[in-house]
Amino acid sequence: MRAQSSSFDVARIVDELREMIGVRARKAYQPHYEQVVLRLNQKGKPSTDLVIVCGKRIYLSQRDRPMPTNPSPFAMKLRKHLSNSRLIEVNQLGFDRVISLTFEHGRGRLKLIIELFRDGNVLLLDDKDVIIQPLTHAKYASRSLKSGENYTPPPATVDPRNLNLDELDELLDSSDHSLIRTLAARVNLGRIYGNAIATSAGIELDEPANSLDEEQRKDLGGSMKKLLTELANGDCSYLWFTNIKSLDAWKEAADNPMARDSASVEIEEFSPIALPFMNTELMVEIESLSGAYDAIFGAHDAIAYIRREEEKLVAAGEDEEEQRAKLNRRAEQQKSAITRFESQAVLTQELAKSIQDNWTHVDELLSQVNSFIESDSWQALETKTSDIIWIDRVDPAKRTILARLPDEDNEPGASVTLHIEKSVHQNAQQYFEQARTLKDKAKGARTALERTENAAAKEEARRKKDAAAGKVRIAKRSKRFWFEKHRWGILSDGRLVVGGRDAKGNDTIVRKYLKSTDLYIHADLHGAPSCSLRLRDGLITDENPIGFVPEGVTSLRIAQELAGDIDDAQNLPANIIEEAAQMAICWSRAWGSGGAAATAFHARPSQVSKQTESGESLGRGSFVVRGQRTWYRDISMEIAIGFSIINGIPIPVSGTAEGVSKLCERWALITPGREKKETIANRIAKSTGLAQDDVLAALPPGNCSIDNHGLIQS
Repeated sequence: MRAQSSSFDVARIVDELREMIGVRARKAYQPHYEQVVLRLNQKGKPSTDLVIVCGKRIYLSQRDRPMPTNPSPFAMKLRKHLSNSRLIEVNQLGFDRVISLTFEHGRGRLKLIIELFRDGNVLLLDDKDVIIQPLTHAKYASRSLKSGENYTPPPATVDPRNLNLDELDELLDSSDHSLIRTLAARVNLGRIYGNAIATSAGIELDEPANSLDEEQRKDLGGSMKKLLTELANGDCSYLWFTNIKSLDAWKEAADNPMARDSASVEIEEFSPIALPFMNTELMVEIESLSGAYDAIFGAHDAIAYIRREEEKLVAAGEDEEEQRAKLNRRAEQQKSAITRFESQAVLTQELAKSIQDNWTHVDELLSQVNSFIESDSWQALETKTSDIIWIDRVDPAKRTILARLPDEDNEPGASVTLHIEKSVHQNAQQYFEQARTLKDKAKGARTALERTENAAAKEEARRKKDAAAGKVRIAKRSKRFWFEKHRWGILSDGRLVVGGRDAKGNDTIVRKYLKSTDLYIHADLHGAPSCSLRLRDGLITDENPIGFVPEGVTSLRIAQELAGDIDDAQNLPANIIEEAAQMAICWSRAWGSGGAAATAFHARPSQVSKQTESGESLGRGSFVVRGQRTWYRDISMEIAIGFSIINGIPIPVSGTAEGVSKLCERWALITPGREKKETIANRIAKSTGLAQDDVLAALPPGNCSIDNHGLIQS
């Protein structure tokens, strides 16, 4: 599946964006380094995201998408200049993959330039086309893209919409390549649409471009005109699937976005026009090219922020295999250095002996050179070097000569550097000192090699010991998964429930992680955390784990599409919602109250609000829940903690006993008790190798009792 847009695709997207003229820009986001999202508000309609994936595509989407809490500097710059501005103009520059969006507000006009070729770029311009801020600074032969510079578009390309038959003939006659290559590159059609035009005209793709007869050229021109007319006048797009089964699955999932996303992986091609070389039986019409992009890439693009956080997490960690490879590479470099130092030392010492053995020759050569320089100059000596077989080169700056020593046949042999102001003994002694230095370096490298080999041996022994004990080696990491910032747990179907750790966390959960398809869960206690039962997010078993996984430790991965056929968490099985209520109770102060059970409720996100009655106020982290609630009474207080590796990172997993025991072989049941949770966290950390702080964060807020199910090994 091609990910990069062609000039044809850009032309259709521009037509679709023109339908948005008059909307206002609200906020800008950069959920991933490769993606910029501009949120547009239409009066009386839901907000629409303009998704820009650098160098690949641009389209409109209304998907839910997580966004970073702290906007990037580029996003902040866009917010500063574009916030509440109105879109008044959309243009394609020539027939290139460059789009210009013009916005207007009280302070004047601004342009947003989107370049979709090479690695792509997004640039904010003022009303005089001066670059305020580029997403990426770049310098090319004909233009410079940096703040303060006038924006210069890329060199203009051929616009096939303006080509007449004579100009097309000229391009074909001057080409030495095949027809498809000529149409793709020189006529600026690209391979997909060049193929479509040639197929429609009934001409072989590999036909030499300059060999077409008059009739073929006429058919080719007519075919191109027809295709360009369809591009200009059409308002729909087309998808082609790999087989009938996948097409039927797509059609059956008309009212199920999750199922449609699953079926979209079988899409083979897309286009704003019907492609004659594709199978019409596997074709389906879709309302717009934005809709096609959203169907194919929408699910992937919507989780860009989550992907960015996971990439940071993996990049920040130190992989065991990489650490081992570092030590091995260092050992090889040190062995090579030892060999090099020792061989150089032997050679240098031999040269020193040779200078002494040829004392008379060297002394006479030094005397002649000194006399010549005194009577003439270094420059004169340098010009005469080619006539002197015993001197290869002179260096006036260092006052040295590269001289030759006689071999056994009294011919020029080994080269040595001689300082003309030093005696034969001093020159030989300098070589002896160099040999001694090289020997010292070899000795130092050998000591370093011993240290490296000892470190590698200790590392391997420690790894084997930890593996035998069922422990993992914790990687250093500066970033954590998004849910680790909050209380989190898994339920029996692997689904995720998250709750606030404090008042600020409660606000974040409701504002950012409580979607319209999720459920709001709360224990019936003052100060209890606000919780969100996530419809789509959860953990599943990773069938292809990467790296070392100790025996008995489960490898899991994060999944963002757990909903299946369920489109609302309200429709989840009752036992799943009750498990979420149990987690909310365990995270509340009910845990340390001395009771064995408590009560919780769930409500729809639309019932949760900060809006109070007249004369009332709410503190941070507090919410008003209006309307009917579903209650869960006498819920027992118990929580499980398991040992797993999530996306390659060893992490303790908390959740209900049903959920944790299903995903983790090694786990323990935690109930209210008398033992301090710090003591329990220490025991778990020592037995598993997990970070004690991570284990502590997974435990409930109070003293505990532990029922071990293989988590703690003796």
